Amino acid sequence: MSKQEFLLGLRKGLAGLSQEDIEERLNFYSEMIDDRIDEGLSEEAAVSEIGNVDDIVSQIIADMPITKLAKERIKPKRRLKVWEIILLALGSPIWLSLLIAAFAVIASLYISLWAMIISLWAVFVSVAGCSLGAIASGIGFTFNGNGLTGVAMIGVGVVCAGLSVFLFYGCKAATKGILILTKKLALGVKSCFIKKGEV
Repeated sequence: MSKQEFLLGLRKGLAGLSQEDIEERLNFYSEMIDDRIDEGLSEEAAVSEIGNVDDIVSQIIADMPITKLAKERIKPKRRLKVWEIILLALGSPIWLSLLIAAFAVIASLYISLWAMIISLWAVFVSVAGCSLGAIASGIGFTFNGNGLTGVAMIGVGVVCAGLSVFLFYGCKAATKGILILTKKLALGVKSCFIKKGEV
């Protein structure tokens, strides 16, 4: 891929950003390619060393604050006419209620996911605590002359310790999955503010 093709693809991918942001990113990557060419690489090798255009666009969008993206997307391209303002004002009880409801649903789903993760970790902590308590109780029963009960309690403690190991890895994997899902959802929301298409 040539430098021009790379920069054109980058411009298309960033089409929803402000012109100033697009030019800043294009200048940055143009200089980066030029520096690699000055180091002795061919144009194609310099471009391929930088990476895939889609990955770079995704990274730029992920690093950009959502408030900046939303402000750029929502900024009117023209002044609203009087009748449009009147319609917006008259329709505000409907569209504002729907917007608040949509936000509440999304927030409750997000909170529910994290509540589930917290619950899983709470189960892990309680099973691990039960294992320690059962082993300590078993040792106490054994020293007090209740050998059979003590051995049974120690056995229960060992089983709980084994379960807590499995729960730990399950909780860790679930937490990692929710973090990845959260990152992808945030990137998806940011991508909604970038208009795809031709420049």
